[in-house]
Amino acid sequence: MGGKSRDEPVTRRGGRPAYGALCVLAAGALVLAGCSKGGSDHGGDDKKDQQNARRQQAPIRFGDAADSRGPAAPVPGARSGGTMEVLQRDTYAHLDPAQIYVQSEMSVAQLLHRGLTGYRATSDDGTRHEVVGDLATDSGTATDGGRTWKYTLKDGIRFQDGSPITSRDVRHTVERLFAPFIDQGPTYLQQWLADSAGTGYRKLLKGGPYNGRHLPDSVLETPDPKTVVFHFRAPHPDLPYALAMAGYAMVSEKGDTKEKYDKAPLATGPYEIRSFKSGKSMVLVRNPNWDARTDPLRHQYVDGFTILFNQQYETSTKALLADTGADRAGVSFTNQVDAGDLSNVRGDPRLRSRTVSGYQAYVGQMNINMSHPAMRDRRVREAIAYGLPITPFLRAYGGTDAMEVAGGVISPTVPGYDPSFDPWGKKRRPAGDPDKARELLKQAGKLGLKLTFGYVNTPEGQQYSTAMAAGLKKAGFDVQRQEIPAETYYDQVSKLDNDYDIFHTAWAADWPSPSTVIPPTFDGRVIADGAANYSQVDDPKINSWIDSASRITDPTQAAYQWEKLDDYIVKGVVNVVPTAYYKQTQIAGSRVGGLVYDAVIGGVDPRRLYLK
Repeated sequence: MGGKSRDEPVTRRGGRPAYGALCVLAAGALVLAGCSKGGSDHGGDDKKDQQNARRQQAPIRFGDAADSRGPAAPVPGARSGGTMEVLQRDTYAHLDPAQIYVQSEMSVAQLLHRGLTGYRATSDDGTRHEVVGDLATDSGTATDGGRTWKYTLKDGIRFQDGSPITSRDVRHTVERLFAPFIDQGPTYLQQWLADSAGTGYRKLLKGGPYNGRHLPDSVLETPDPKTVVFHFRAPHPDLPYALAMAGYAMVSEKGDTKEKYDKAPLATGPYEIRSFKSGKSMVLVRNPNWDARTDPLRHQYVDGFTILFNQQYETSTKALLADTGADRAGVSFTNQVDAGDLSNVRGDPRLRSRTVSGYQAYVGQMNINMSHPAMRDRRVREAIAYGLPITPFLRAYGGTDAMEVAGGVISPTVPGYDPSFDPWGKKRRPAGDPDKARELLKQAGKLGLKLTFGYVNTPEGQQYSTAMAAGLKKAGFDVQRQEIPAETYYDQVSKLDNDYDIFHTAWAADWPSPSTVIPPTFDGRVIADGAANYSQVDDPKINSWIDSASRITDPTQAAYQWEKLDDYIVKGVVNVVPTAYYKQTQIAGSRVGGLVYDAVIGGVDPRRLYLK
């Protein structure tokens, strides 16, 4: 999925589900700043991870009508019944599809929401996929060189209240994306329809559909209850990828409660929400109006899910390792194995049937807030880049078993990745270079400069921020740490007037293209409350380079240009310091069946789980 990182590792999309949703990470780091490396090495696993990363770079094919028919292929050995326990660290801040761009929310959205298209796994190990029609009969029919896309809705598709899903609902779903209260989700479709970069798309339908205005047929056409036609001024061959994101899933026109929809949406997937106590628990039960015959992606094996929040990584790991009582039927959609247990879990052959792991598309980065006057001095930013220790961040999540030191902002899973790029020497010296940083601060006359470091209030966040702050203090900064609640982390760091000079996020490509990484996070024209340009960088060269790279149709040439732009951003502008490329290891109870690591979701695939 992409988007904001994972769960800091709150992550926002970019993040795809690993293709399709943003994820901003607020990860933690141990107070072991002087160490050069953490965790243990498992050579075979590293090789497998690298192969997995290269496989994710490949384009995912678009399926036809036959590929889009339900029901989904049965999971070998699956049986129906029972309630599954789900242990989650963070509560869900958003459940309105249009507001979903964080990995944990994207994951549960796989059970609740359906869109026009979706990713269908074509193998039982979660490594191969195709984009097919979900609510639509196929992945879309393009004409006019990709400027016009037509979709036909399937028969028998309904919301949880039994009302049929029609083209009026599709129109309403699209038009409400322009409403001012929708400010957390993806913006690809809106920008494409308006043919406008940045936040200018909102002018196309100010206020959304709530004042009686609608998009003209020249932009969005719904000639009958089954037909939807998108009209773009420029070719957009990636539309089926975009529409597969949770952020573009269906919202009922009749059932839309605007801001209140974020806590009580109408489901279209196999499960609906029976109860939700933010910060405590959520209960999902079968949606009786979901028809498996229309759905090529999902199953409805278990009777329901009981989701418990505030389960830290160490807590969930130890509970699932103990494998007693309700935890035997337990899993986590997004919690990873904690740092203290990771090496043992990965090395224990007895646990292989209960663990899954894989390379993720997320790249962590320390943002430098360019809206703060003190951060506009390039020497200050370079001092942060040289002085920031990366070792504590890796240590907090389990060392090299959990992630590897990053050079740029393009992941090994995305075309344009350059493994040799290391402008600040982090791969050689992950503990940082405080002497070089101090010299730069001295040249700038800024020794002792106050630096407000916003960090996620989790055990990992406290650990890594303490050690990173110590490293920056050694470099000559007066670092003041400021905690941010995990459940609202992304909401806080994406505010334009936030107080943080530096803070960590992570982003994943929404599909295998750097065009879903660099424009959302570094285009100065997207700067707005809730947007993913967290550093608030507005560099004319970046903006124009984005425009020219986006027009290149040859994938090889495009990847080369994005790689060069990555170089310019990280080394030339210095508004972010890349920290890590992510891996993920998860564990489940012994009664959990259908457990696979899905390369698109970037974690456990909840759509195929059953109880043994």
